[in-house]
Amino acid sequence: MTFTPIDLQRWPRGQVFWYFAKMAPTGYSLTVELDVTEVLRRTKERGLKFFPVYLWLVTKHLNNQVEFKIAEKDGQVGYFDTLTPLYASFHQDDKTFSLMWTDYDDDFDVFYQRYVENQKRFGENHGVLCQPQTPPPENAYTVSCVPWINFKHFAVHSYENKPYYFPSVEAGRFYEDEAGRMRMPLSITCHHAATDGYHVDRFLRELQEEMDGFGAKL
Repeated sequence: MTFTPIDLQRWPRGQVFWYFAKMAPTGYSLTVELDVTEVLRRTKERGLKFFPVYLWLVTKHLNNQVEFKIAEKDGQVGYFDTLTPLYASFHQDDKTFSLMWTDYDDDFDVFYQRYVENQKRFGENHGVLCQPQTPPPENAYTVSCVPWINFKHFAVHSYENKPYYFPSVEAGRFYEDEAGRMRMPLSITCHHAATDGYHVDRFLRELQEEMDGFGAKL
């Protein structure tokens, strides 16, 4: 995990960042429906769990753009080289959840195995954190799923009084449309200081393309 400082005077986005971070703090969220027909089929063929596949795909394509990895560390604006997914682990016994994270790797199989091992080691731990021996890493962003609800929109906003520029991503329940395609709502909430609609559009287009072709290159 590497943090690279940004010179706001030379960064093309410097003035926009300062305006939406300090002068008029602004966030936004939007929800789209993704076609998950092919990724569900290929996930089932390989005997994989969909949730870690979803975590890997979302994290991979957020990592493709520096703007999604913007952070402030020791008063310095910069970006991490990669993001770590921080997600909810649901407990069937008491219907609560705990937070868990899995270090990202470009190799899907490596990430998937890390996820499985984390579940085995920490999945039964209750409380706020499944992994209580360490806090979440500095590059952890929130990504999760509400598998019971097919929502039209979902927005997550942090009310802590601290700079936070990572996106938050939430998926909903699958459903079959009139054409027989499987759809999944996906919401993304962003800080306007770090990203614009262009960055979200690119992320969503690349994510959909990879979902359509998932498994072909693995």
